[in-house]
Order: sequence, then C-alpha cells, then structure tokens
Amino acid sequence: MLVITGGAGFIGSNLVACLEDAGQTDIVICDRMGADDKWRNLAKREARDILTPDQLFPYLEENKKQVDAVFHLGGISSTTESDVEAVITNNFNLSRALWKWCAQNGVRFIYASSASTYGDGSAGFVDDDSPEGLARLKPLAPFAWSKHLFDRRVARERMSGKENLPPQWVGLKFFNPYGPNEYHKDDQMSVASKLCPQVAAGATAKLFKANNPQYRDGGQMRDFIYIKDCVDVLVWFYQNPKVSGLFNVGTGKARTFNDLAAAVFKAYNKPPKITYIDMPPSLADRYQNFSQADMTKLRAAGYTRPFTELEDGITEYVTKYLMQPDKYR
Repeated sequence: MLVITGGAGFIGSNLVACLEDAGQTDIVICDRMGADDKWRNLAKREARDILTPDQLFPYLEENKKQVDAVFHLGGISSTTESDVEAVITNNFNLSRALWKWCAQNGVRFIYASSASTYGDGSAGFVDDDSPEGLARLKPLAPFAWSKHLFDRRVARERMSGKENLPPQWVGLKFFNPYGPNEYHKDDQMSVASKLCPQVAAGATAKLFKANNPQYRDGGQMRDFIYIKDCVDVLVWFYQNPKVSGLFNVGTGKARTFNDLAAAVFKAYNKPPKITYIDMPPSLADRYQNFSQADMTKLRAAGYTRPFTELEDGITEYVTKYLMQPDKYR
C-alpha cells in the first residue's frame, strides 16, 4: 500500500496518475478537497481510500502492516501564505509526526521540500543535506522557512546516531514545476499555467518588470521543470529503496520568463505579444531573480533520464491537455 498526502494536489495527483497507469492500484490518498474543482484531478482515478488529514494517523495505525511507503506531498503550498502558525502546523509539525511514525514502523518516507528554501540564491543551489550546509540558507517567506526547518530537523535526526530513521528517507527540492492538474491553485499556479489562457484568448502576455538592474524585463530566470519529470523522479526513488538523501529536482538549466512566454506563443501558433508590469511591493523583497538546480547529486545517485526541454514541455502541456476537452491527467 502507498499513502500519498496531498494526493489530490498538483504533484500528488500526477503521481497517482503515473502509478495507476503503471498498474499500482493499492493507493490511499490523504487531502482536503474543499469546495472547488480540485476533485477533478482525481476524477479518472481509482483509490483504495480517500482520507482527510485528521483521519490519517488512525488509518495508518490500523493498516501499518500494509503500508510500504508514504509520499508526503501535502501541506500549505502557498508561497505567499502569511499565517505562520498555520504553515508550521501543516508543513512542519505534520511532517515531523509522519517522519516519527514511518521511523517507528519501518516505512519508507519520501517528502516534498522546495527550492524556495534557497532564498535569494546567494548561498547557491547545491543540495547539501549536512547541518552546516543547510544552516547557510536563508529562506525569505514562511512557506520556504517551514520546508527548510523540516530539512534541518531531518539533518539533526541523521546526525544523532540513534536508530530513529525510516528505512528510506528522501526530501525533494522541487524547483518550478508546471503542467496539468494545477488549475485549482488560482494565483499560486505556475507562470506557464497563467500565461496559457491569456495567449489562447489572443491577449498580451503579462510578465513582471525587473526589480534588479542585473536583469532586463522578463529576463529573470527560473529552472522550469515539467511535472512529468518531477513524477519520474518520485517513482525512481520508490524503485530504488536504498537511496536516501535531500535532492534537487530541476532541469539544471535556468531559462528566462521571456523564453517561457515565447514557448507558449509558439505552442498556440501565435506571434509573441508581451507587456511588462510592475512587481507588487509585497513580492519584491522575497523575489528570486535566478534559480537553477545543481543536479550533480541526483545524477550521482543514479538517475539518468534526460529532463524535458522547456519548449517541448510547454508544447505537450498545451496540445495534450489545454487544447483538449478534458484537460486533466
């Protein structure tokens, strides 16, 4: 049995789809559905059980002999969430409780960290999971801090010398995923998913003006990664239970937002039209002008698959999903 928290969310529902398509049917999903269309992310899928977070631990206790691995992808995913208590409760305390349960019961634990833990990037983007390496990072927002706090707690557990680790533990620092099944995220959708309906409607694409003289408007850079690649990495770790650690999940190649917009226009076969708008003041002091995953560690661990080029990923996203009557995976 596989338990996936956040299983109705963006990364989680794509993981469910991949596993189910590969023949895995013993999947338990833990998530809050809310009153929007998030449920549609799972409309094509079959689940053994669907739980709310308050049902999770009683369920785990009742079925602990059957649980093979927990994919912990749930929590508050809003990078701009200002309720710090809620962020700590959902992103740190829940993660700690699941870690303890997996360690006590010999269950593998694969969890989502975030590239936002790197802050402004001044300390680099190397996935060093030592206490000293992690201490150098300075996250810029509560969401990033909560993810970083748990990464540091894991590092402390590892260094304690006690037998209190899950048999496999993996933290994944996802960079900038885009693709199907993030439609429910509203303002927290990837820039790619925000641009696509604008371009499809014939409107001008809107990108932020640069707030740093090192970058031209739209020249800020991100490591955009297609969701299919994120899921491939998750599944690879599940298939390689002897590999543990904290790993970046990006392409290793930063691209500009102008590149992204150009790829979207090309996918819709439309000439580029871009307008640059001012960045909201609330975002300016926590904005990453550059991010690029160092992929050395993941490659050294044995992951050899190529990552999807930005233009190819956008084209598949648009033609295979957004242009179809059913845009869900």
